[in-house]
Amino acid sequence: MASIKQLKVNGASARIDADPDRMLLGVLREDLDLTGTKYGCGEGQCGACTVLIDGRPMRSCITRVGDVASKEIVTIEGLAPDGRLHPVQQAFLEEDALQCGYCTPGMIVSAVALLNRDPNPSRDQILRMMEGNICRCGVYSNVLKAISTAAKTMRGTGA
Repeated sequence: MASIKQLKVNGASARIDADPDRMLLGVLREDLDLTGTKYGCGEGQCGACTVLIDGRPMRSCITRVGDVASKEIVTIEGLAPDGRLHPVQQAFLEEDALQCGYCTPGMIVSAVALLNRDPNPSRDQILRMMEGNICRCGVYSNVLKAISTAAKTMRGTGA
């Protein structure tokens, strides 16, 4: 049986030996010890497992590793490679946009994808992008504030 031998994750080449039909989430967490990406529903509905694949947000719990072997994968860990938080991560802290933190990595990755595509999204655009990310703690209003704050910071207009 063929196996995937290498992935590009967070800007680096990662050597693995994985069945191409395995889900990316399992490979990230179990083989590469990148545990920031969370297992939520296992059906791609809650958003906890969101990662960027070639800059697009995708649910890693339903993405086969064989389908992304030649693509650039970015996890929550990859957003702060030098130890400095990404502006979205910083804004989530400043705006208290997390409670238990379980959904937070997926929310942040989704927000990064949105702001990379549109640095000045409207409230409705933010709501549409984030509607696939479920937070059981209900900090949605703070998440919206955090994304708006991050957008301003990334545009250089301050918070």
